Amino acid sequence: MSEATKEVTLSRVISLPLLVLYGLGVTIGAGIYVLVGQTAAQAGMYAPMSFIVAAIVMAFSAGTFAELSVRFPQSAGEAIYVKEGLRSEGLSLLTGGIVLMSATVAAATITLGGTGYVLELLGFQREIVIVSIVLLMGGVAAWGVKQSVIFAAVFTVLEILGLLVIIVAGFWTQPDLMARLPEVIPPIGDTAALTAIFTTSLIAFFAFIGFDDVVNLVEETKNPARTMPLAILIVLVVATVLYFMVTAVAVLTVPLENLATSQAPIGLLFERLTGSSPLMITLIAIVATLNGIVIQIVMAARVLYGLGKKGSIPKVFASIHPKTRTPVVSTVLVTGVILGLALFFPIQALAEMTTQFILTVFTFVNLSLAVLKIRSVPAPEGAYSVGIWVPIGGVVACLLLLVGPRVLL
Repeated sequence: MSEATKEVTLSRVISLPLLVLYGLGVTIGAGIYVLVGQTAAQAGMYAPMSFIVAAIVMAFSAGTFAELSVRFPQSAGEAIYVKEGLRSEGLSLLTGGIVLMSATVAAATITLGGTGYVLELLGFQREIVIVSIVLLMGGVAAWGVKQSVIFAAVFTVLEILGLLVIIVAGFWTQPDLMARLPEVIPPIGDTAALTAIFTTSLIAFFAFIGFDDVVNLVEETKNPARTMPLAILIVLVVATVLYFMVTAVAVLTVPLENLATSQAPIGLLFERLTGSSPLMITLIAIVATLNGIVIQIVMAARVLYGLGKKGSIPKVFASIHPKTRTPVVSTVLVTGVILGLALFFPIQALAEMTTQFILTVFTFVNLSLAVLKIRSVPAPEGAYSVGIWVPIGGVVACLLLLVGPRVLL
């Protein structure tokens, strides 16, 4: 086959470290930097435990995604999993649509949040900042997946360093902090505290959204059968440890009423612990914003690409640019939608719906793997596999989080 007629495909250039940093970037993103205050307002001293509960809920779905990424190593992972497991083109398209909606709404929400930080430092017009941020990040995403992931990896390292500074400063300035850690664990019989932790875990769940996005880079990952499950596990564990430690330092070192009412809780925490200006943390928050946007664009474009490749939507969305080796048409469309949402729509209500959308997707995905196992559809030989109790547990956990607020509030 000549070069002129040879099919242009995605390039396998992503290693385990890059995939882990990509996953941490989209997971940490704009989560922990804004959620510390909200969790403290609801659960008080026990806020750190709400992140542990959310992580346990996520662990079931993490195992499910890890196995399905090996069974069906294709972009548009969630939609493919549902189509193969539940044998429904309609549910598959619905799943893909929900994933795309949640990604674009999340990116637009992050854009508006980041714009606020930028406006505090620069006196530009709001609309100019929004357009500049979205188009710049869209350009990075279209440039090339390796460049996009390296860009995200560098920003993710900065985000993690910001959180590590908080943790180290807490234990450095208050040597008794380690001995006080048991204070964040409630007594077993304290029903009110346990209820507060559970309801707050619904907020903490926001901070874990995104770990599953790594499966949409499976066609660009080296040795995906080994790399993908390992990356999902590492991302979940590292994010959980960071969230727990940062929140524990926060509730043990800053008065809860101050933490709960702060618009920039991490900045407040940094200032209290170090006595320095929170400018550095503000800059890192902007970095987290840019990182979250580019990662969401990359992920959403791969979902469109995967759906186009599968024939569920027009094939043009599966076209790959011969030079960048990225789905440019899909990337441009996603970037345009994000820009429109950020400029013209009041997206707060939509952002609150994102969690419900994603929990619905997770329910479908877990159910798909459970059905595959009930039908005894074999996994590839030697592939990563979980017991049937994992996807069943994932279905139950997701449904509990979906109906929990209505039952307890």
